[in-house]
Amino acid sequence: MYDEIKPGMTVKVHERLKETGSKGEEKERIQIFEGIVLQCRNRSMPGATFTVRKISANDIGVEKIYPFASPIIAKVEIVKQAKVRRAKLYFLRDYAKRLKEKKVAKKA
Repeated sequence: MYDEIKPGMTVKVHERLKETGSKGEEKERIQIFEGIVLQCRNRSMPGATFTVRKISANDIGVEKIYPFASPIIAKVEIVKQAKVRRAKLYFLRDYAKRLKEKKVAKKA
């Protein structure tokens, strides 16, 4: 699954969050973080990570770094794939234009 994640993909990361209520009880919920993958680092190593960036309200960019083998991640959904020619997409931090979408064959 995680071998399919590449820079330029728009993904939805479902992450588990534990919260404590006012009476002290713990609840677990899933929060979705949707954004574009900027980089995948050390893919073959045990500490492999990928960075996801989204544009929040008022044009503020938010980046999160997720380990591939994290118990916090419930699942990763691939939304679409953009056409990119780089392995690290740091230029998207100050890039105003949109990336061109690449056609992806859907798996049945």
